[in-house]
Amino acid sequence: MSKLIGVLIVDDHAIVREGLRAVIGLEEDMQVIGEASDGNEAIALSRHLKPDVILMDLLMPNMGGIEAIREILEENPNHHILVLTSFAEVDKILPTIRSGALGYIVKNSSPGELLRAIRDVAKGAVYMQPDIARQLFHGLSQNSEAPVQPIEQLSIREIEILKLVAQGMTNEEIGEQLSISSRTVGVHVTHILEKLNLNNRTQAALFALRNGLVSLFPEE
Repeated sequence: MSKLIGVLIVDDHAIVREGLRAVIGLEEDMQVIGEASDGNEAIALSRHLKPDVILMDLLMPNMGGIEAIREILEENPNHHILVLTSFAEVDKILPTIRSGALGYIVKNSSPGELLRAIRDVAKGAVYMQPDIARQLFHGLSQNSEAPVQPIEQLSIREIEILKLVAQGMTNEEIGEQLSISSRTVGVHVTHILEKLNLNNRTQAALFALRNGLVSLFPEE
């Protein structure tokens, strides 16, 4: 049997944590390995438990989700964080994406969609609901504070890899499809981010969306 996906739940409401634990507990390929009620606890537990996915709320006492995400990723950039929140507004989504979260999902989503998001983020893939992606797409189109370099900066191979990143594929999956090593893919992804002046692969996926390299609503 393959390794279980270890999930750290971070939410200040005990009833939400209990519900998430019940949903995740029914799955054979994942388990809840810890719970935190604020950002400070999340930082400490992520350091100790080394979860595969951190399921992070945004608004919490003492330390909120965005600040916690930044500190967690500053200490260990390899953590995979999925934001689970009640907010779908651009002013909440943008700082989260800039902080380095791989996914963003709202709390009124179905259990099936949440579980799919956890599995994707566990692999290091980007996960974003279509409605969230659409709002973020329009928000970024109107936002001019961060200069992004033109797509012409990228090589043909880098554009090819960028498209696959935007489709939610991990470095390993991209490597298999292109018959190159995942390490080589990682080097290409690093170069893509540097050339485009982007901070993470979630921003890279949105760049691909804005430039028409992938569809906002791909066919199922």
